[in-house]
Parts: sequence; structure tokens; C-alpha cells
Amino acid sequence: MIPAKILVVEDEQDIRELILLHLKRDGYVVETAKNGEEALMLIRTAGPFDLYLVDWMLPQMTGLEITRTIRRDVSPTVAVLMVTARIEAADVVLGLEAGADDYVTKPFEIPILMARVRALLRRTQPGYRSADSEKFSSGGLVVDFRAYTVSCSGSEVMLTPSEFKLLAALVKNQGRVLTRQRLIDLVQGTGVSVVDRAIDTHVFGLRKKLGVCGEIIETVRGVGYRVQS
Repeated sequence: MIPAKILVVEDEQDIRELILLHLKRDGYVVETAKNGEEALMLIRTAGPFDLYLVDWMLPQMTGLEITRTIRRDVSPTVAVLMVTARIEAADVVLGLEAGADDYVTKPFEIPILMARVRALLRRTQPGYRSADSEKFSSGGLVVDFRAYTVSCSGSEVMLTPSEFKLLAALVKNQGRVLTRQRLIDLVQGTGVSVVDRAIDTHVFGLRKKLGVCGEIIETVRGVGYRVQS
């Protein structure tokens, strides 16, 4: 299998070299940039990349701006992992809504960073479950998108249309954090005025119906939800 190609955009040399070291040890092909200008040059000349690992606070342009550029000019679906020292929930939501798939806060542990990298790359590597696949299965949970059925450990689970849409949105984005607003848009369409906490109520009800299979849905405190990879 061809190794994944990753662009690391980080202005702190020690952190950049640490990330580079561990990514290369795992067999990835890695390019690095220390500021926005270098990042854009590499995006244009050395891309495409399978994953972009972008620090939020950068000289010349922020990680948010770089992420928006990637989403606009490169791909709306390529994996983007944001590294940030900003830990407030509002900041995390801002990063995700700019186009990041996931985030790691500084200071981070290398095993956690590498696990996030592997989880996101599964979305771009051969064999990853396509969003257009007819079925999702993990553990005892099986979601049949064509038949609109859900089962847990072989027993059928009866969901409302909204609950099924919510579950489908989560499993089709496995490993990716979805903000409450993003889930509202996916389930009910853009422009619908629904408070964030309505999603919490829907998720609570969904988990209850799924029973032990509901454990696959992880709460990202203050941000939203994701299905574990």
C-alpha cells in the first residue's frame, strides 16, 4: 500500500520536529511548513496530501484560514486535523466549523495524536467505508441505509425518521467530530431554527433505544458528538 502523505503546518520548531519524527516512524511521507506562506506553497506544489495537520496560531495567516483554503481549493472531504492551545469549547467549535475534522489540544500526548491521525486517514485510504455504502456495522450495531433498518446484537431497533437521520449522519462520519449545528443541518436541513440542546435530547433518546450499542456515540463535551473509530 502506498504510504499516506501528510502536511504538517506548525511554527514551533520543537513541536514540528517531534510530530515529524513520529509520523515518519509510522511510515508516512511528510512535508512540513512553519508558516502560512510555506503551507500554501506546499499545498500548490507538493500536494495533494492525504491529511493536513494544522496548528491554529501561525505567523502570516491562522490555521483557520489555511483550513478554509484547503476546503475551498483542495477538497471538501480530505482529512484536516487541527492542533491548538485554545481549549474553550467555542474555539473548538469555530475550528470544526472552519472545516477541521478533528482537533488535538496542546500540550498533547503523542499516542493520542497518532491515534487521531490514523482514525482520520481511514477516511481517505482504500477500504474505508464510503459515505455511500449500503450498510454500516461495528460491534453489534448494523445500520442498513437502503432498507432504513437498525439492529443491535441481532435485534431490530425501531427509530423515528429523525433518529435514523441522526444515527446515519454520525456513522457516515465515523471518527469525525460533528458540532451540534452541523448535526442540525444534516438532520433537518440548513436554515432550520433549532436550539443546540434539542440535539442533546435526540442523542439521549437514540442512545436509550440502541441500548449497549449506544456506547458507540461519544460525547465531545461542549462541542458535539462523534461515533468512535
